[in-house]
Amino acid sequence: MGDAQWTVGPSDDAVLEIQTGVTGKAAKMGHRLTIAVTRWQATVEWAGDDPTSLELSAEVDSIDVVDGQGGITPLLGPEKVVARLNALKTFESKHFPRIAFRASDIVATDAGYRLDGSLEIHGVSRDHSVDVRVEDQDHLWRLSAESEVRQSDFGIKPYSQMLGAMKVVDEVTVAFSATRPKSS
Repeated sequence: MGDAQWTVGPSDDAVLEIQTGVTGKAAKMGHRLTIAVTRWQATVEWAGDDPTSLELSAEVDSIDVVDGQGGITPLLGPEKVVARLNALKTFESKHFPRIAFRASDIVATDAGYRLDGSLEIHGVSRDHSVDVRVEDQDHLWRLSAESEVRQSDFGIKPYSQMLGAMKVVDEVTVAFSATRPKSS
C-alpha cells in the first residue's frame, strides 16, 4: 500500500461506528443502536508495503446515533438525541473525552492484518487485538474490521432503565471501513 505514513478519518469516506444490543425482560422495548463516531483519526506508519504501527484517536462527544433497530416505536430525532445524551453520560465524556487504540505489533494474515496493541476507554487501558480485512478491488484497497469490546472491562456500567429490565448489552461491536487508492 506504499507511503511512509497514511492518515485516514471521516473526511476520507471512512466509517467508525459502534453497534449496541439490548437485553433484559423488557428488551423488546429497546433499540439496537448504530452510533457513528464523527471526529476521529487513524495514522498508519509503513515500511515499504508493510504497516508497522497504527494510532487511532476518537472524540467521545462526536458520537451521533444514526439508526435504531427494534423497539416498540421507531427511533426518531428526539429519541436519537436522548440516546446520544445517555451514551455520553455512560461514557462520562466530560472526564474521559477520548478513546485511543495503539497497535505496535502488526502481522500479515490470509485476509489482511492482525493488529495487537492497547485500547484506552474511560481512562482504562487494556490489551486488544483487531483483525483488519484487506480486499483488492482493482484501483483501490478496501479495509474493514469489526471488534467486540466489553464495556465493563473499561469500568463502564452499560446503560439501563426500568430498574435493569431493559439495558444495553455489555459487549458492543466497533466497526471500521475505509478505502485507499492504490499508488500509481
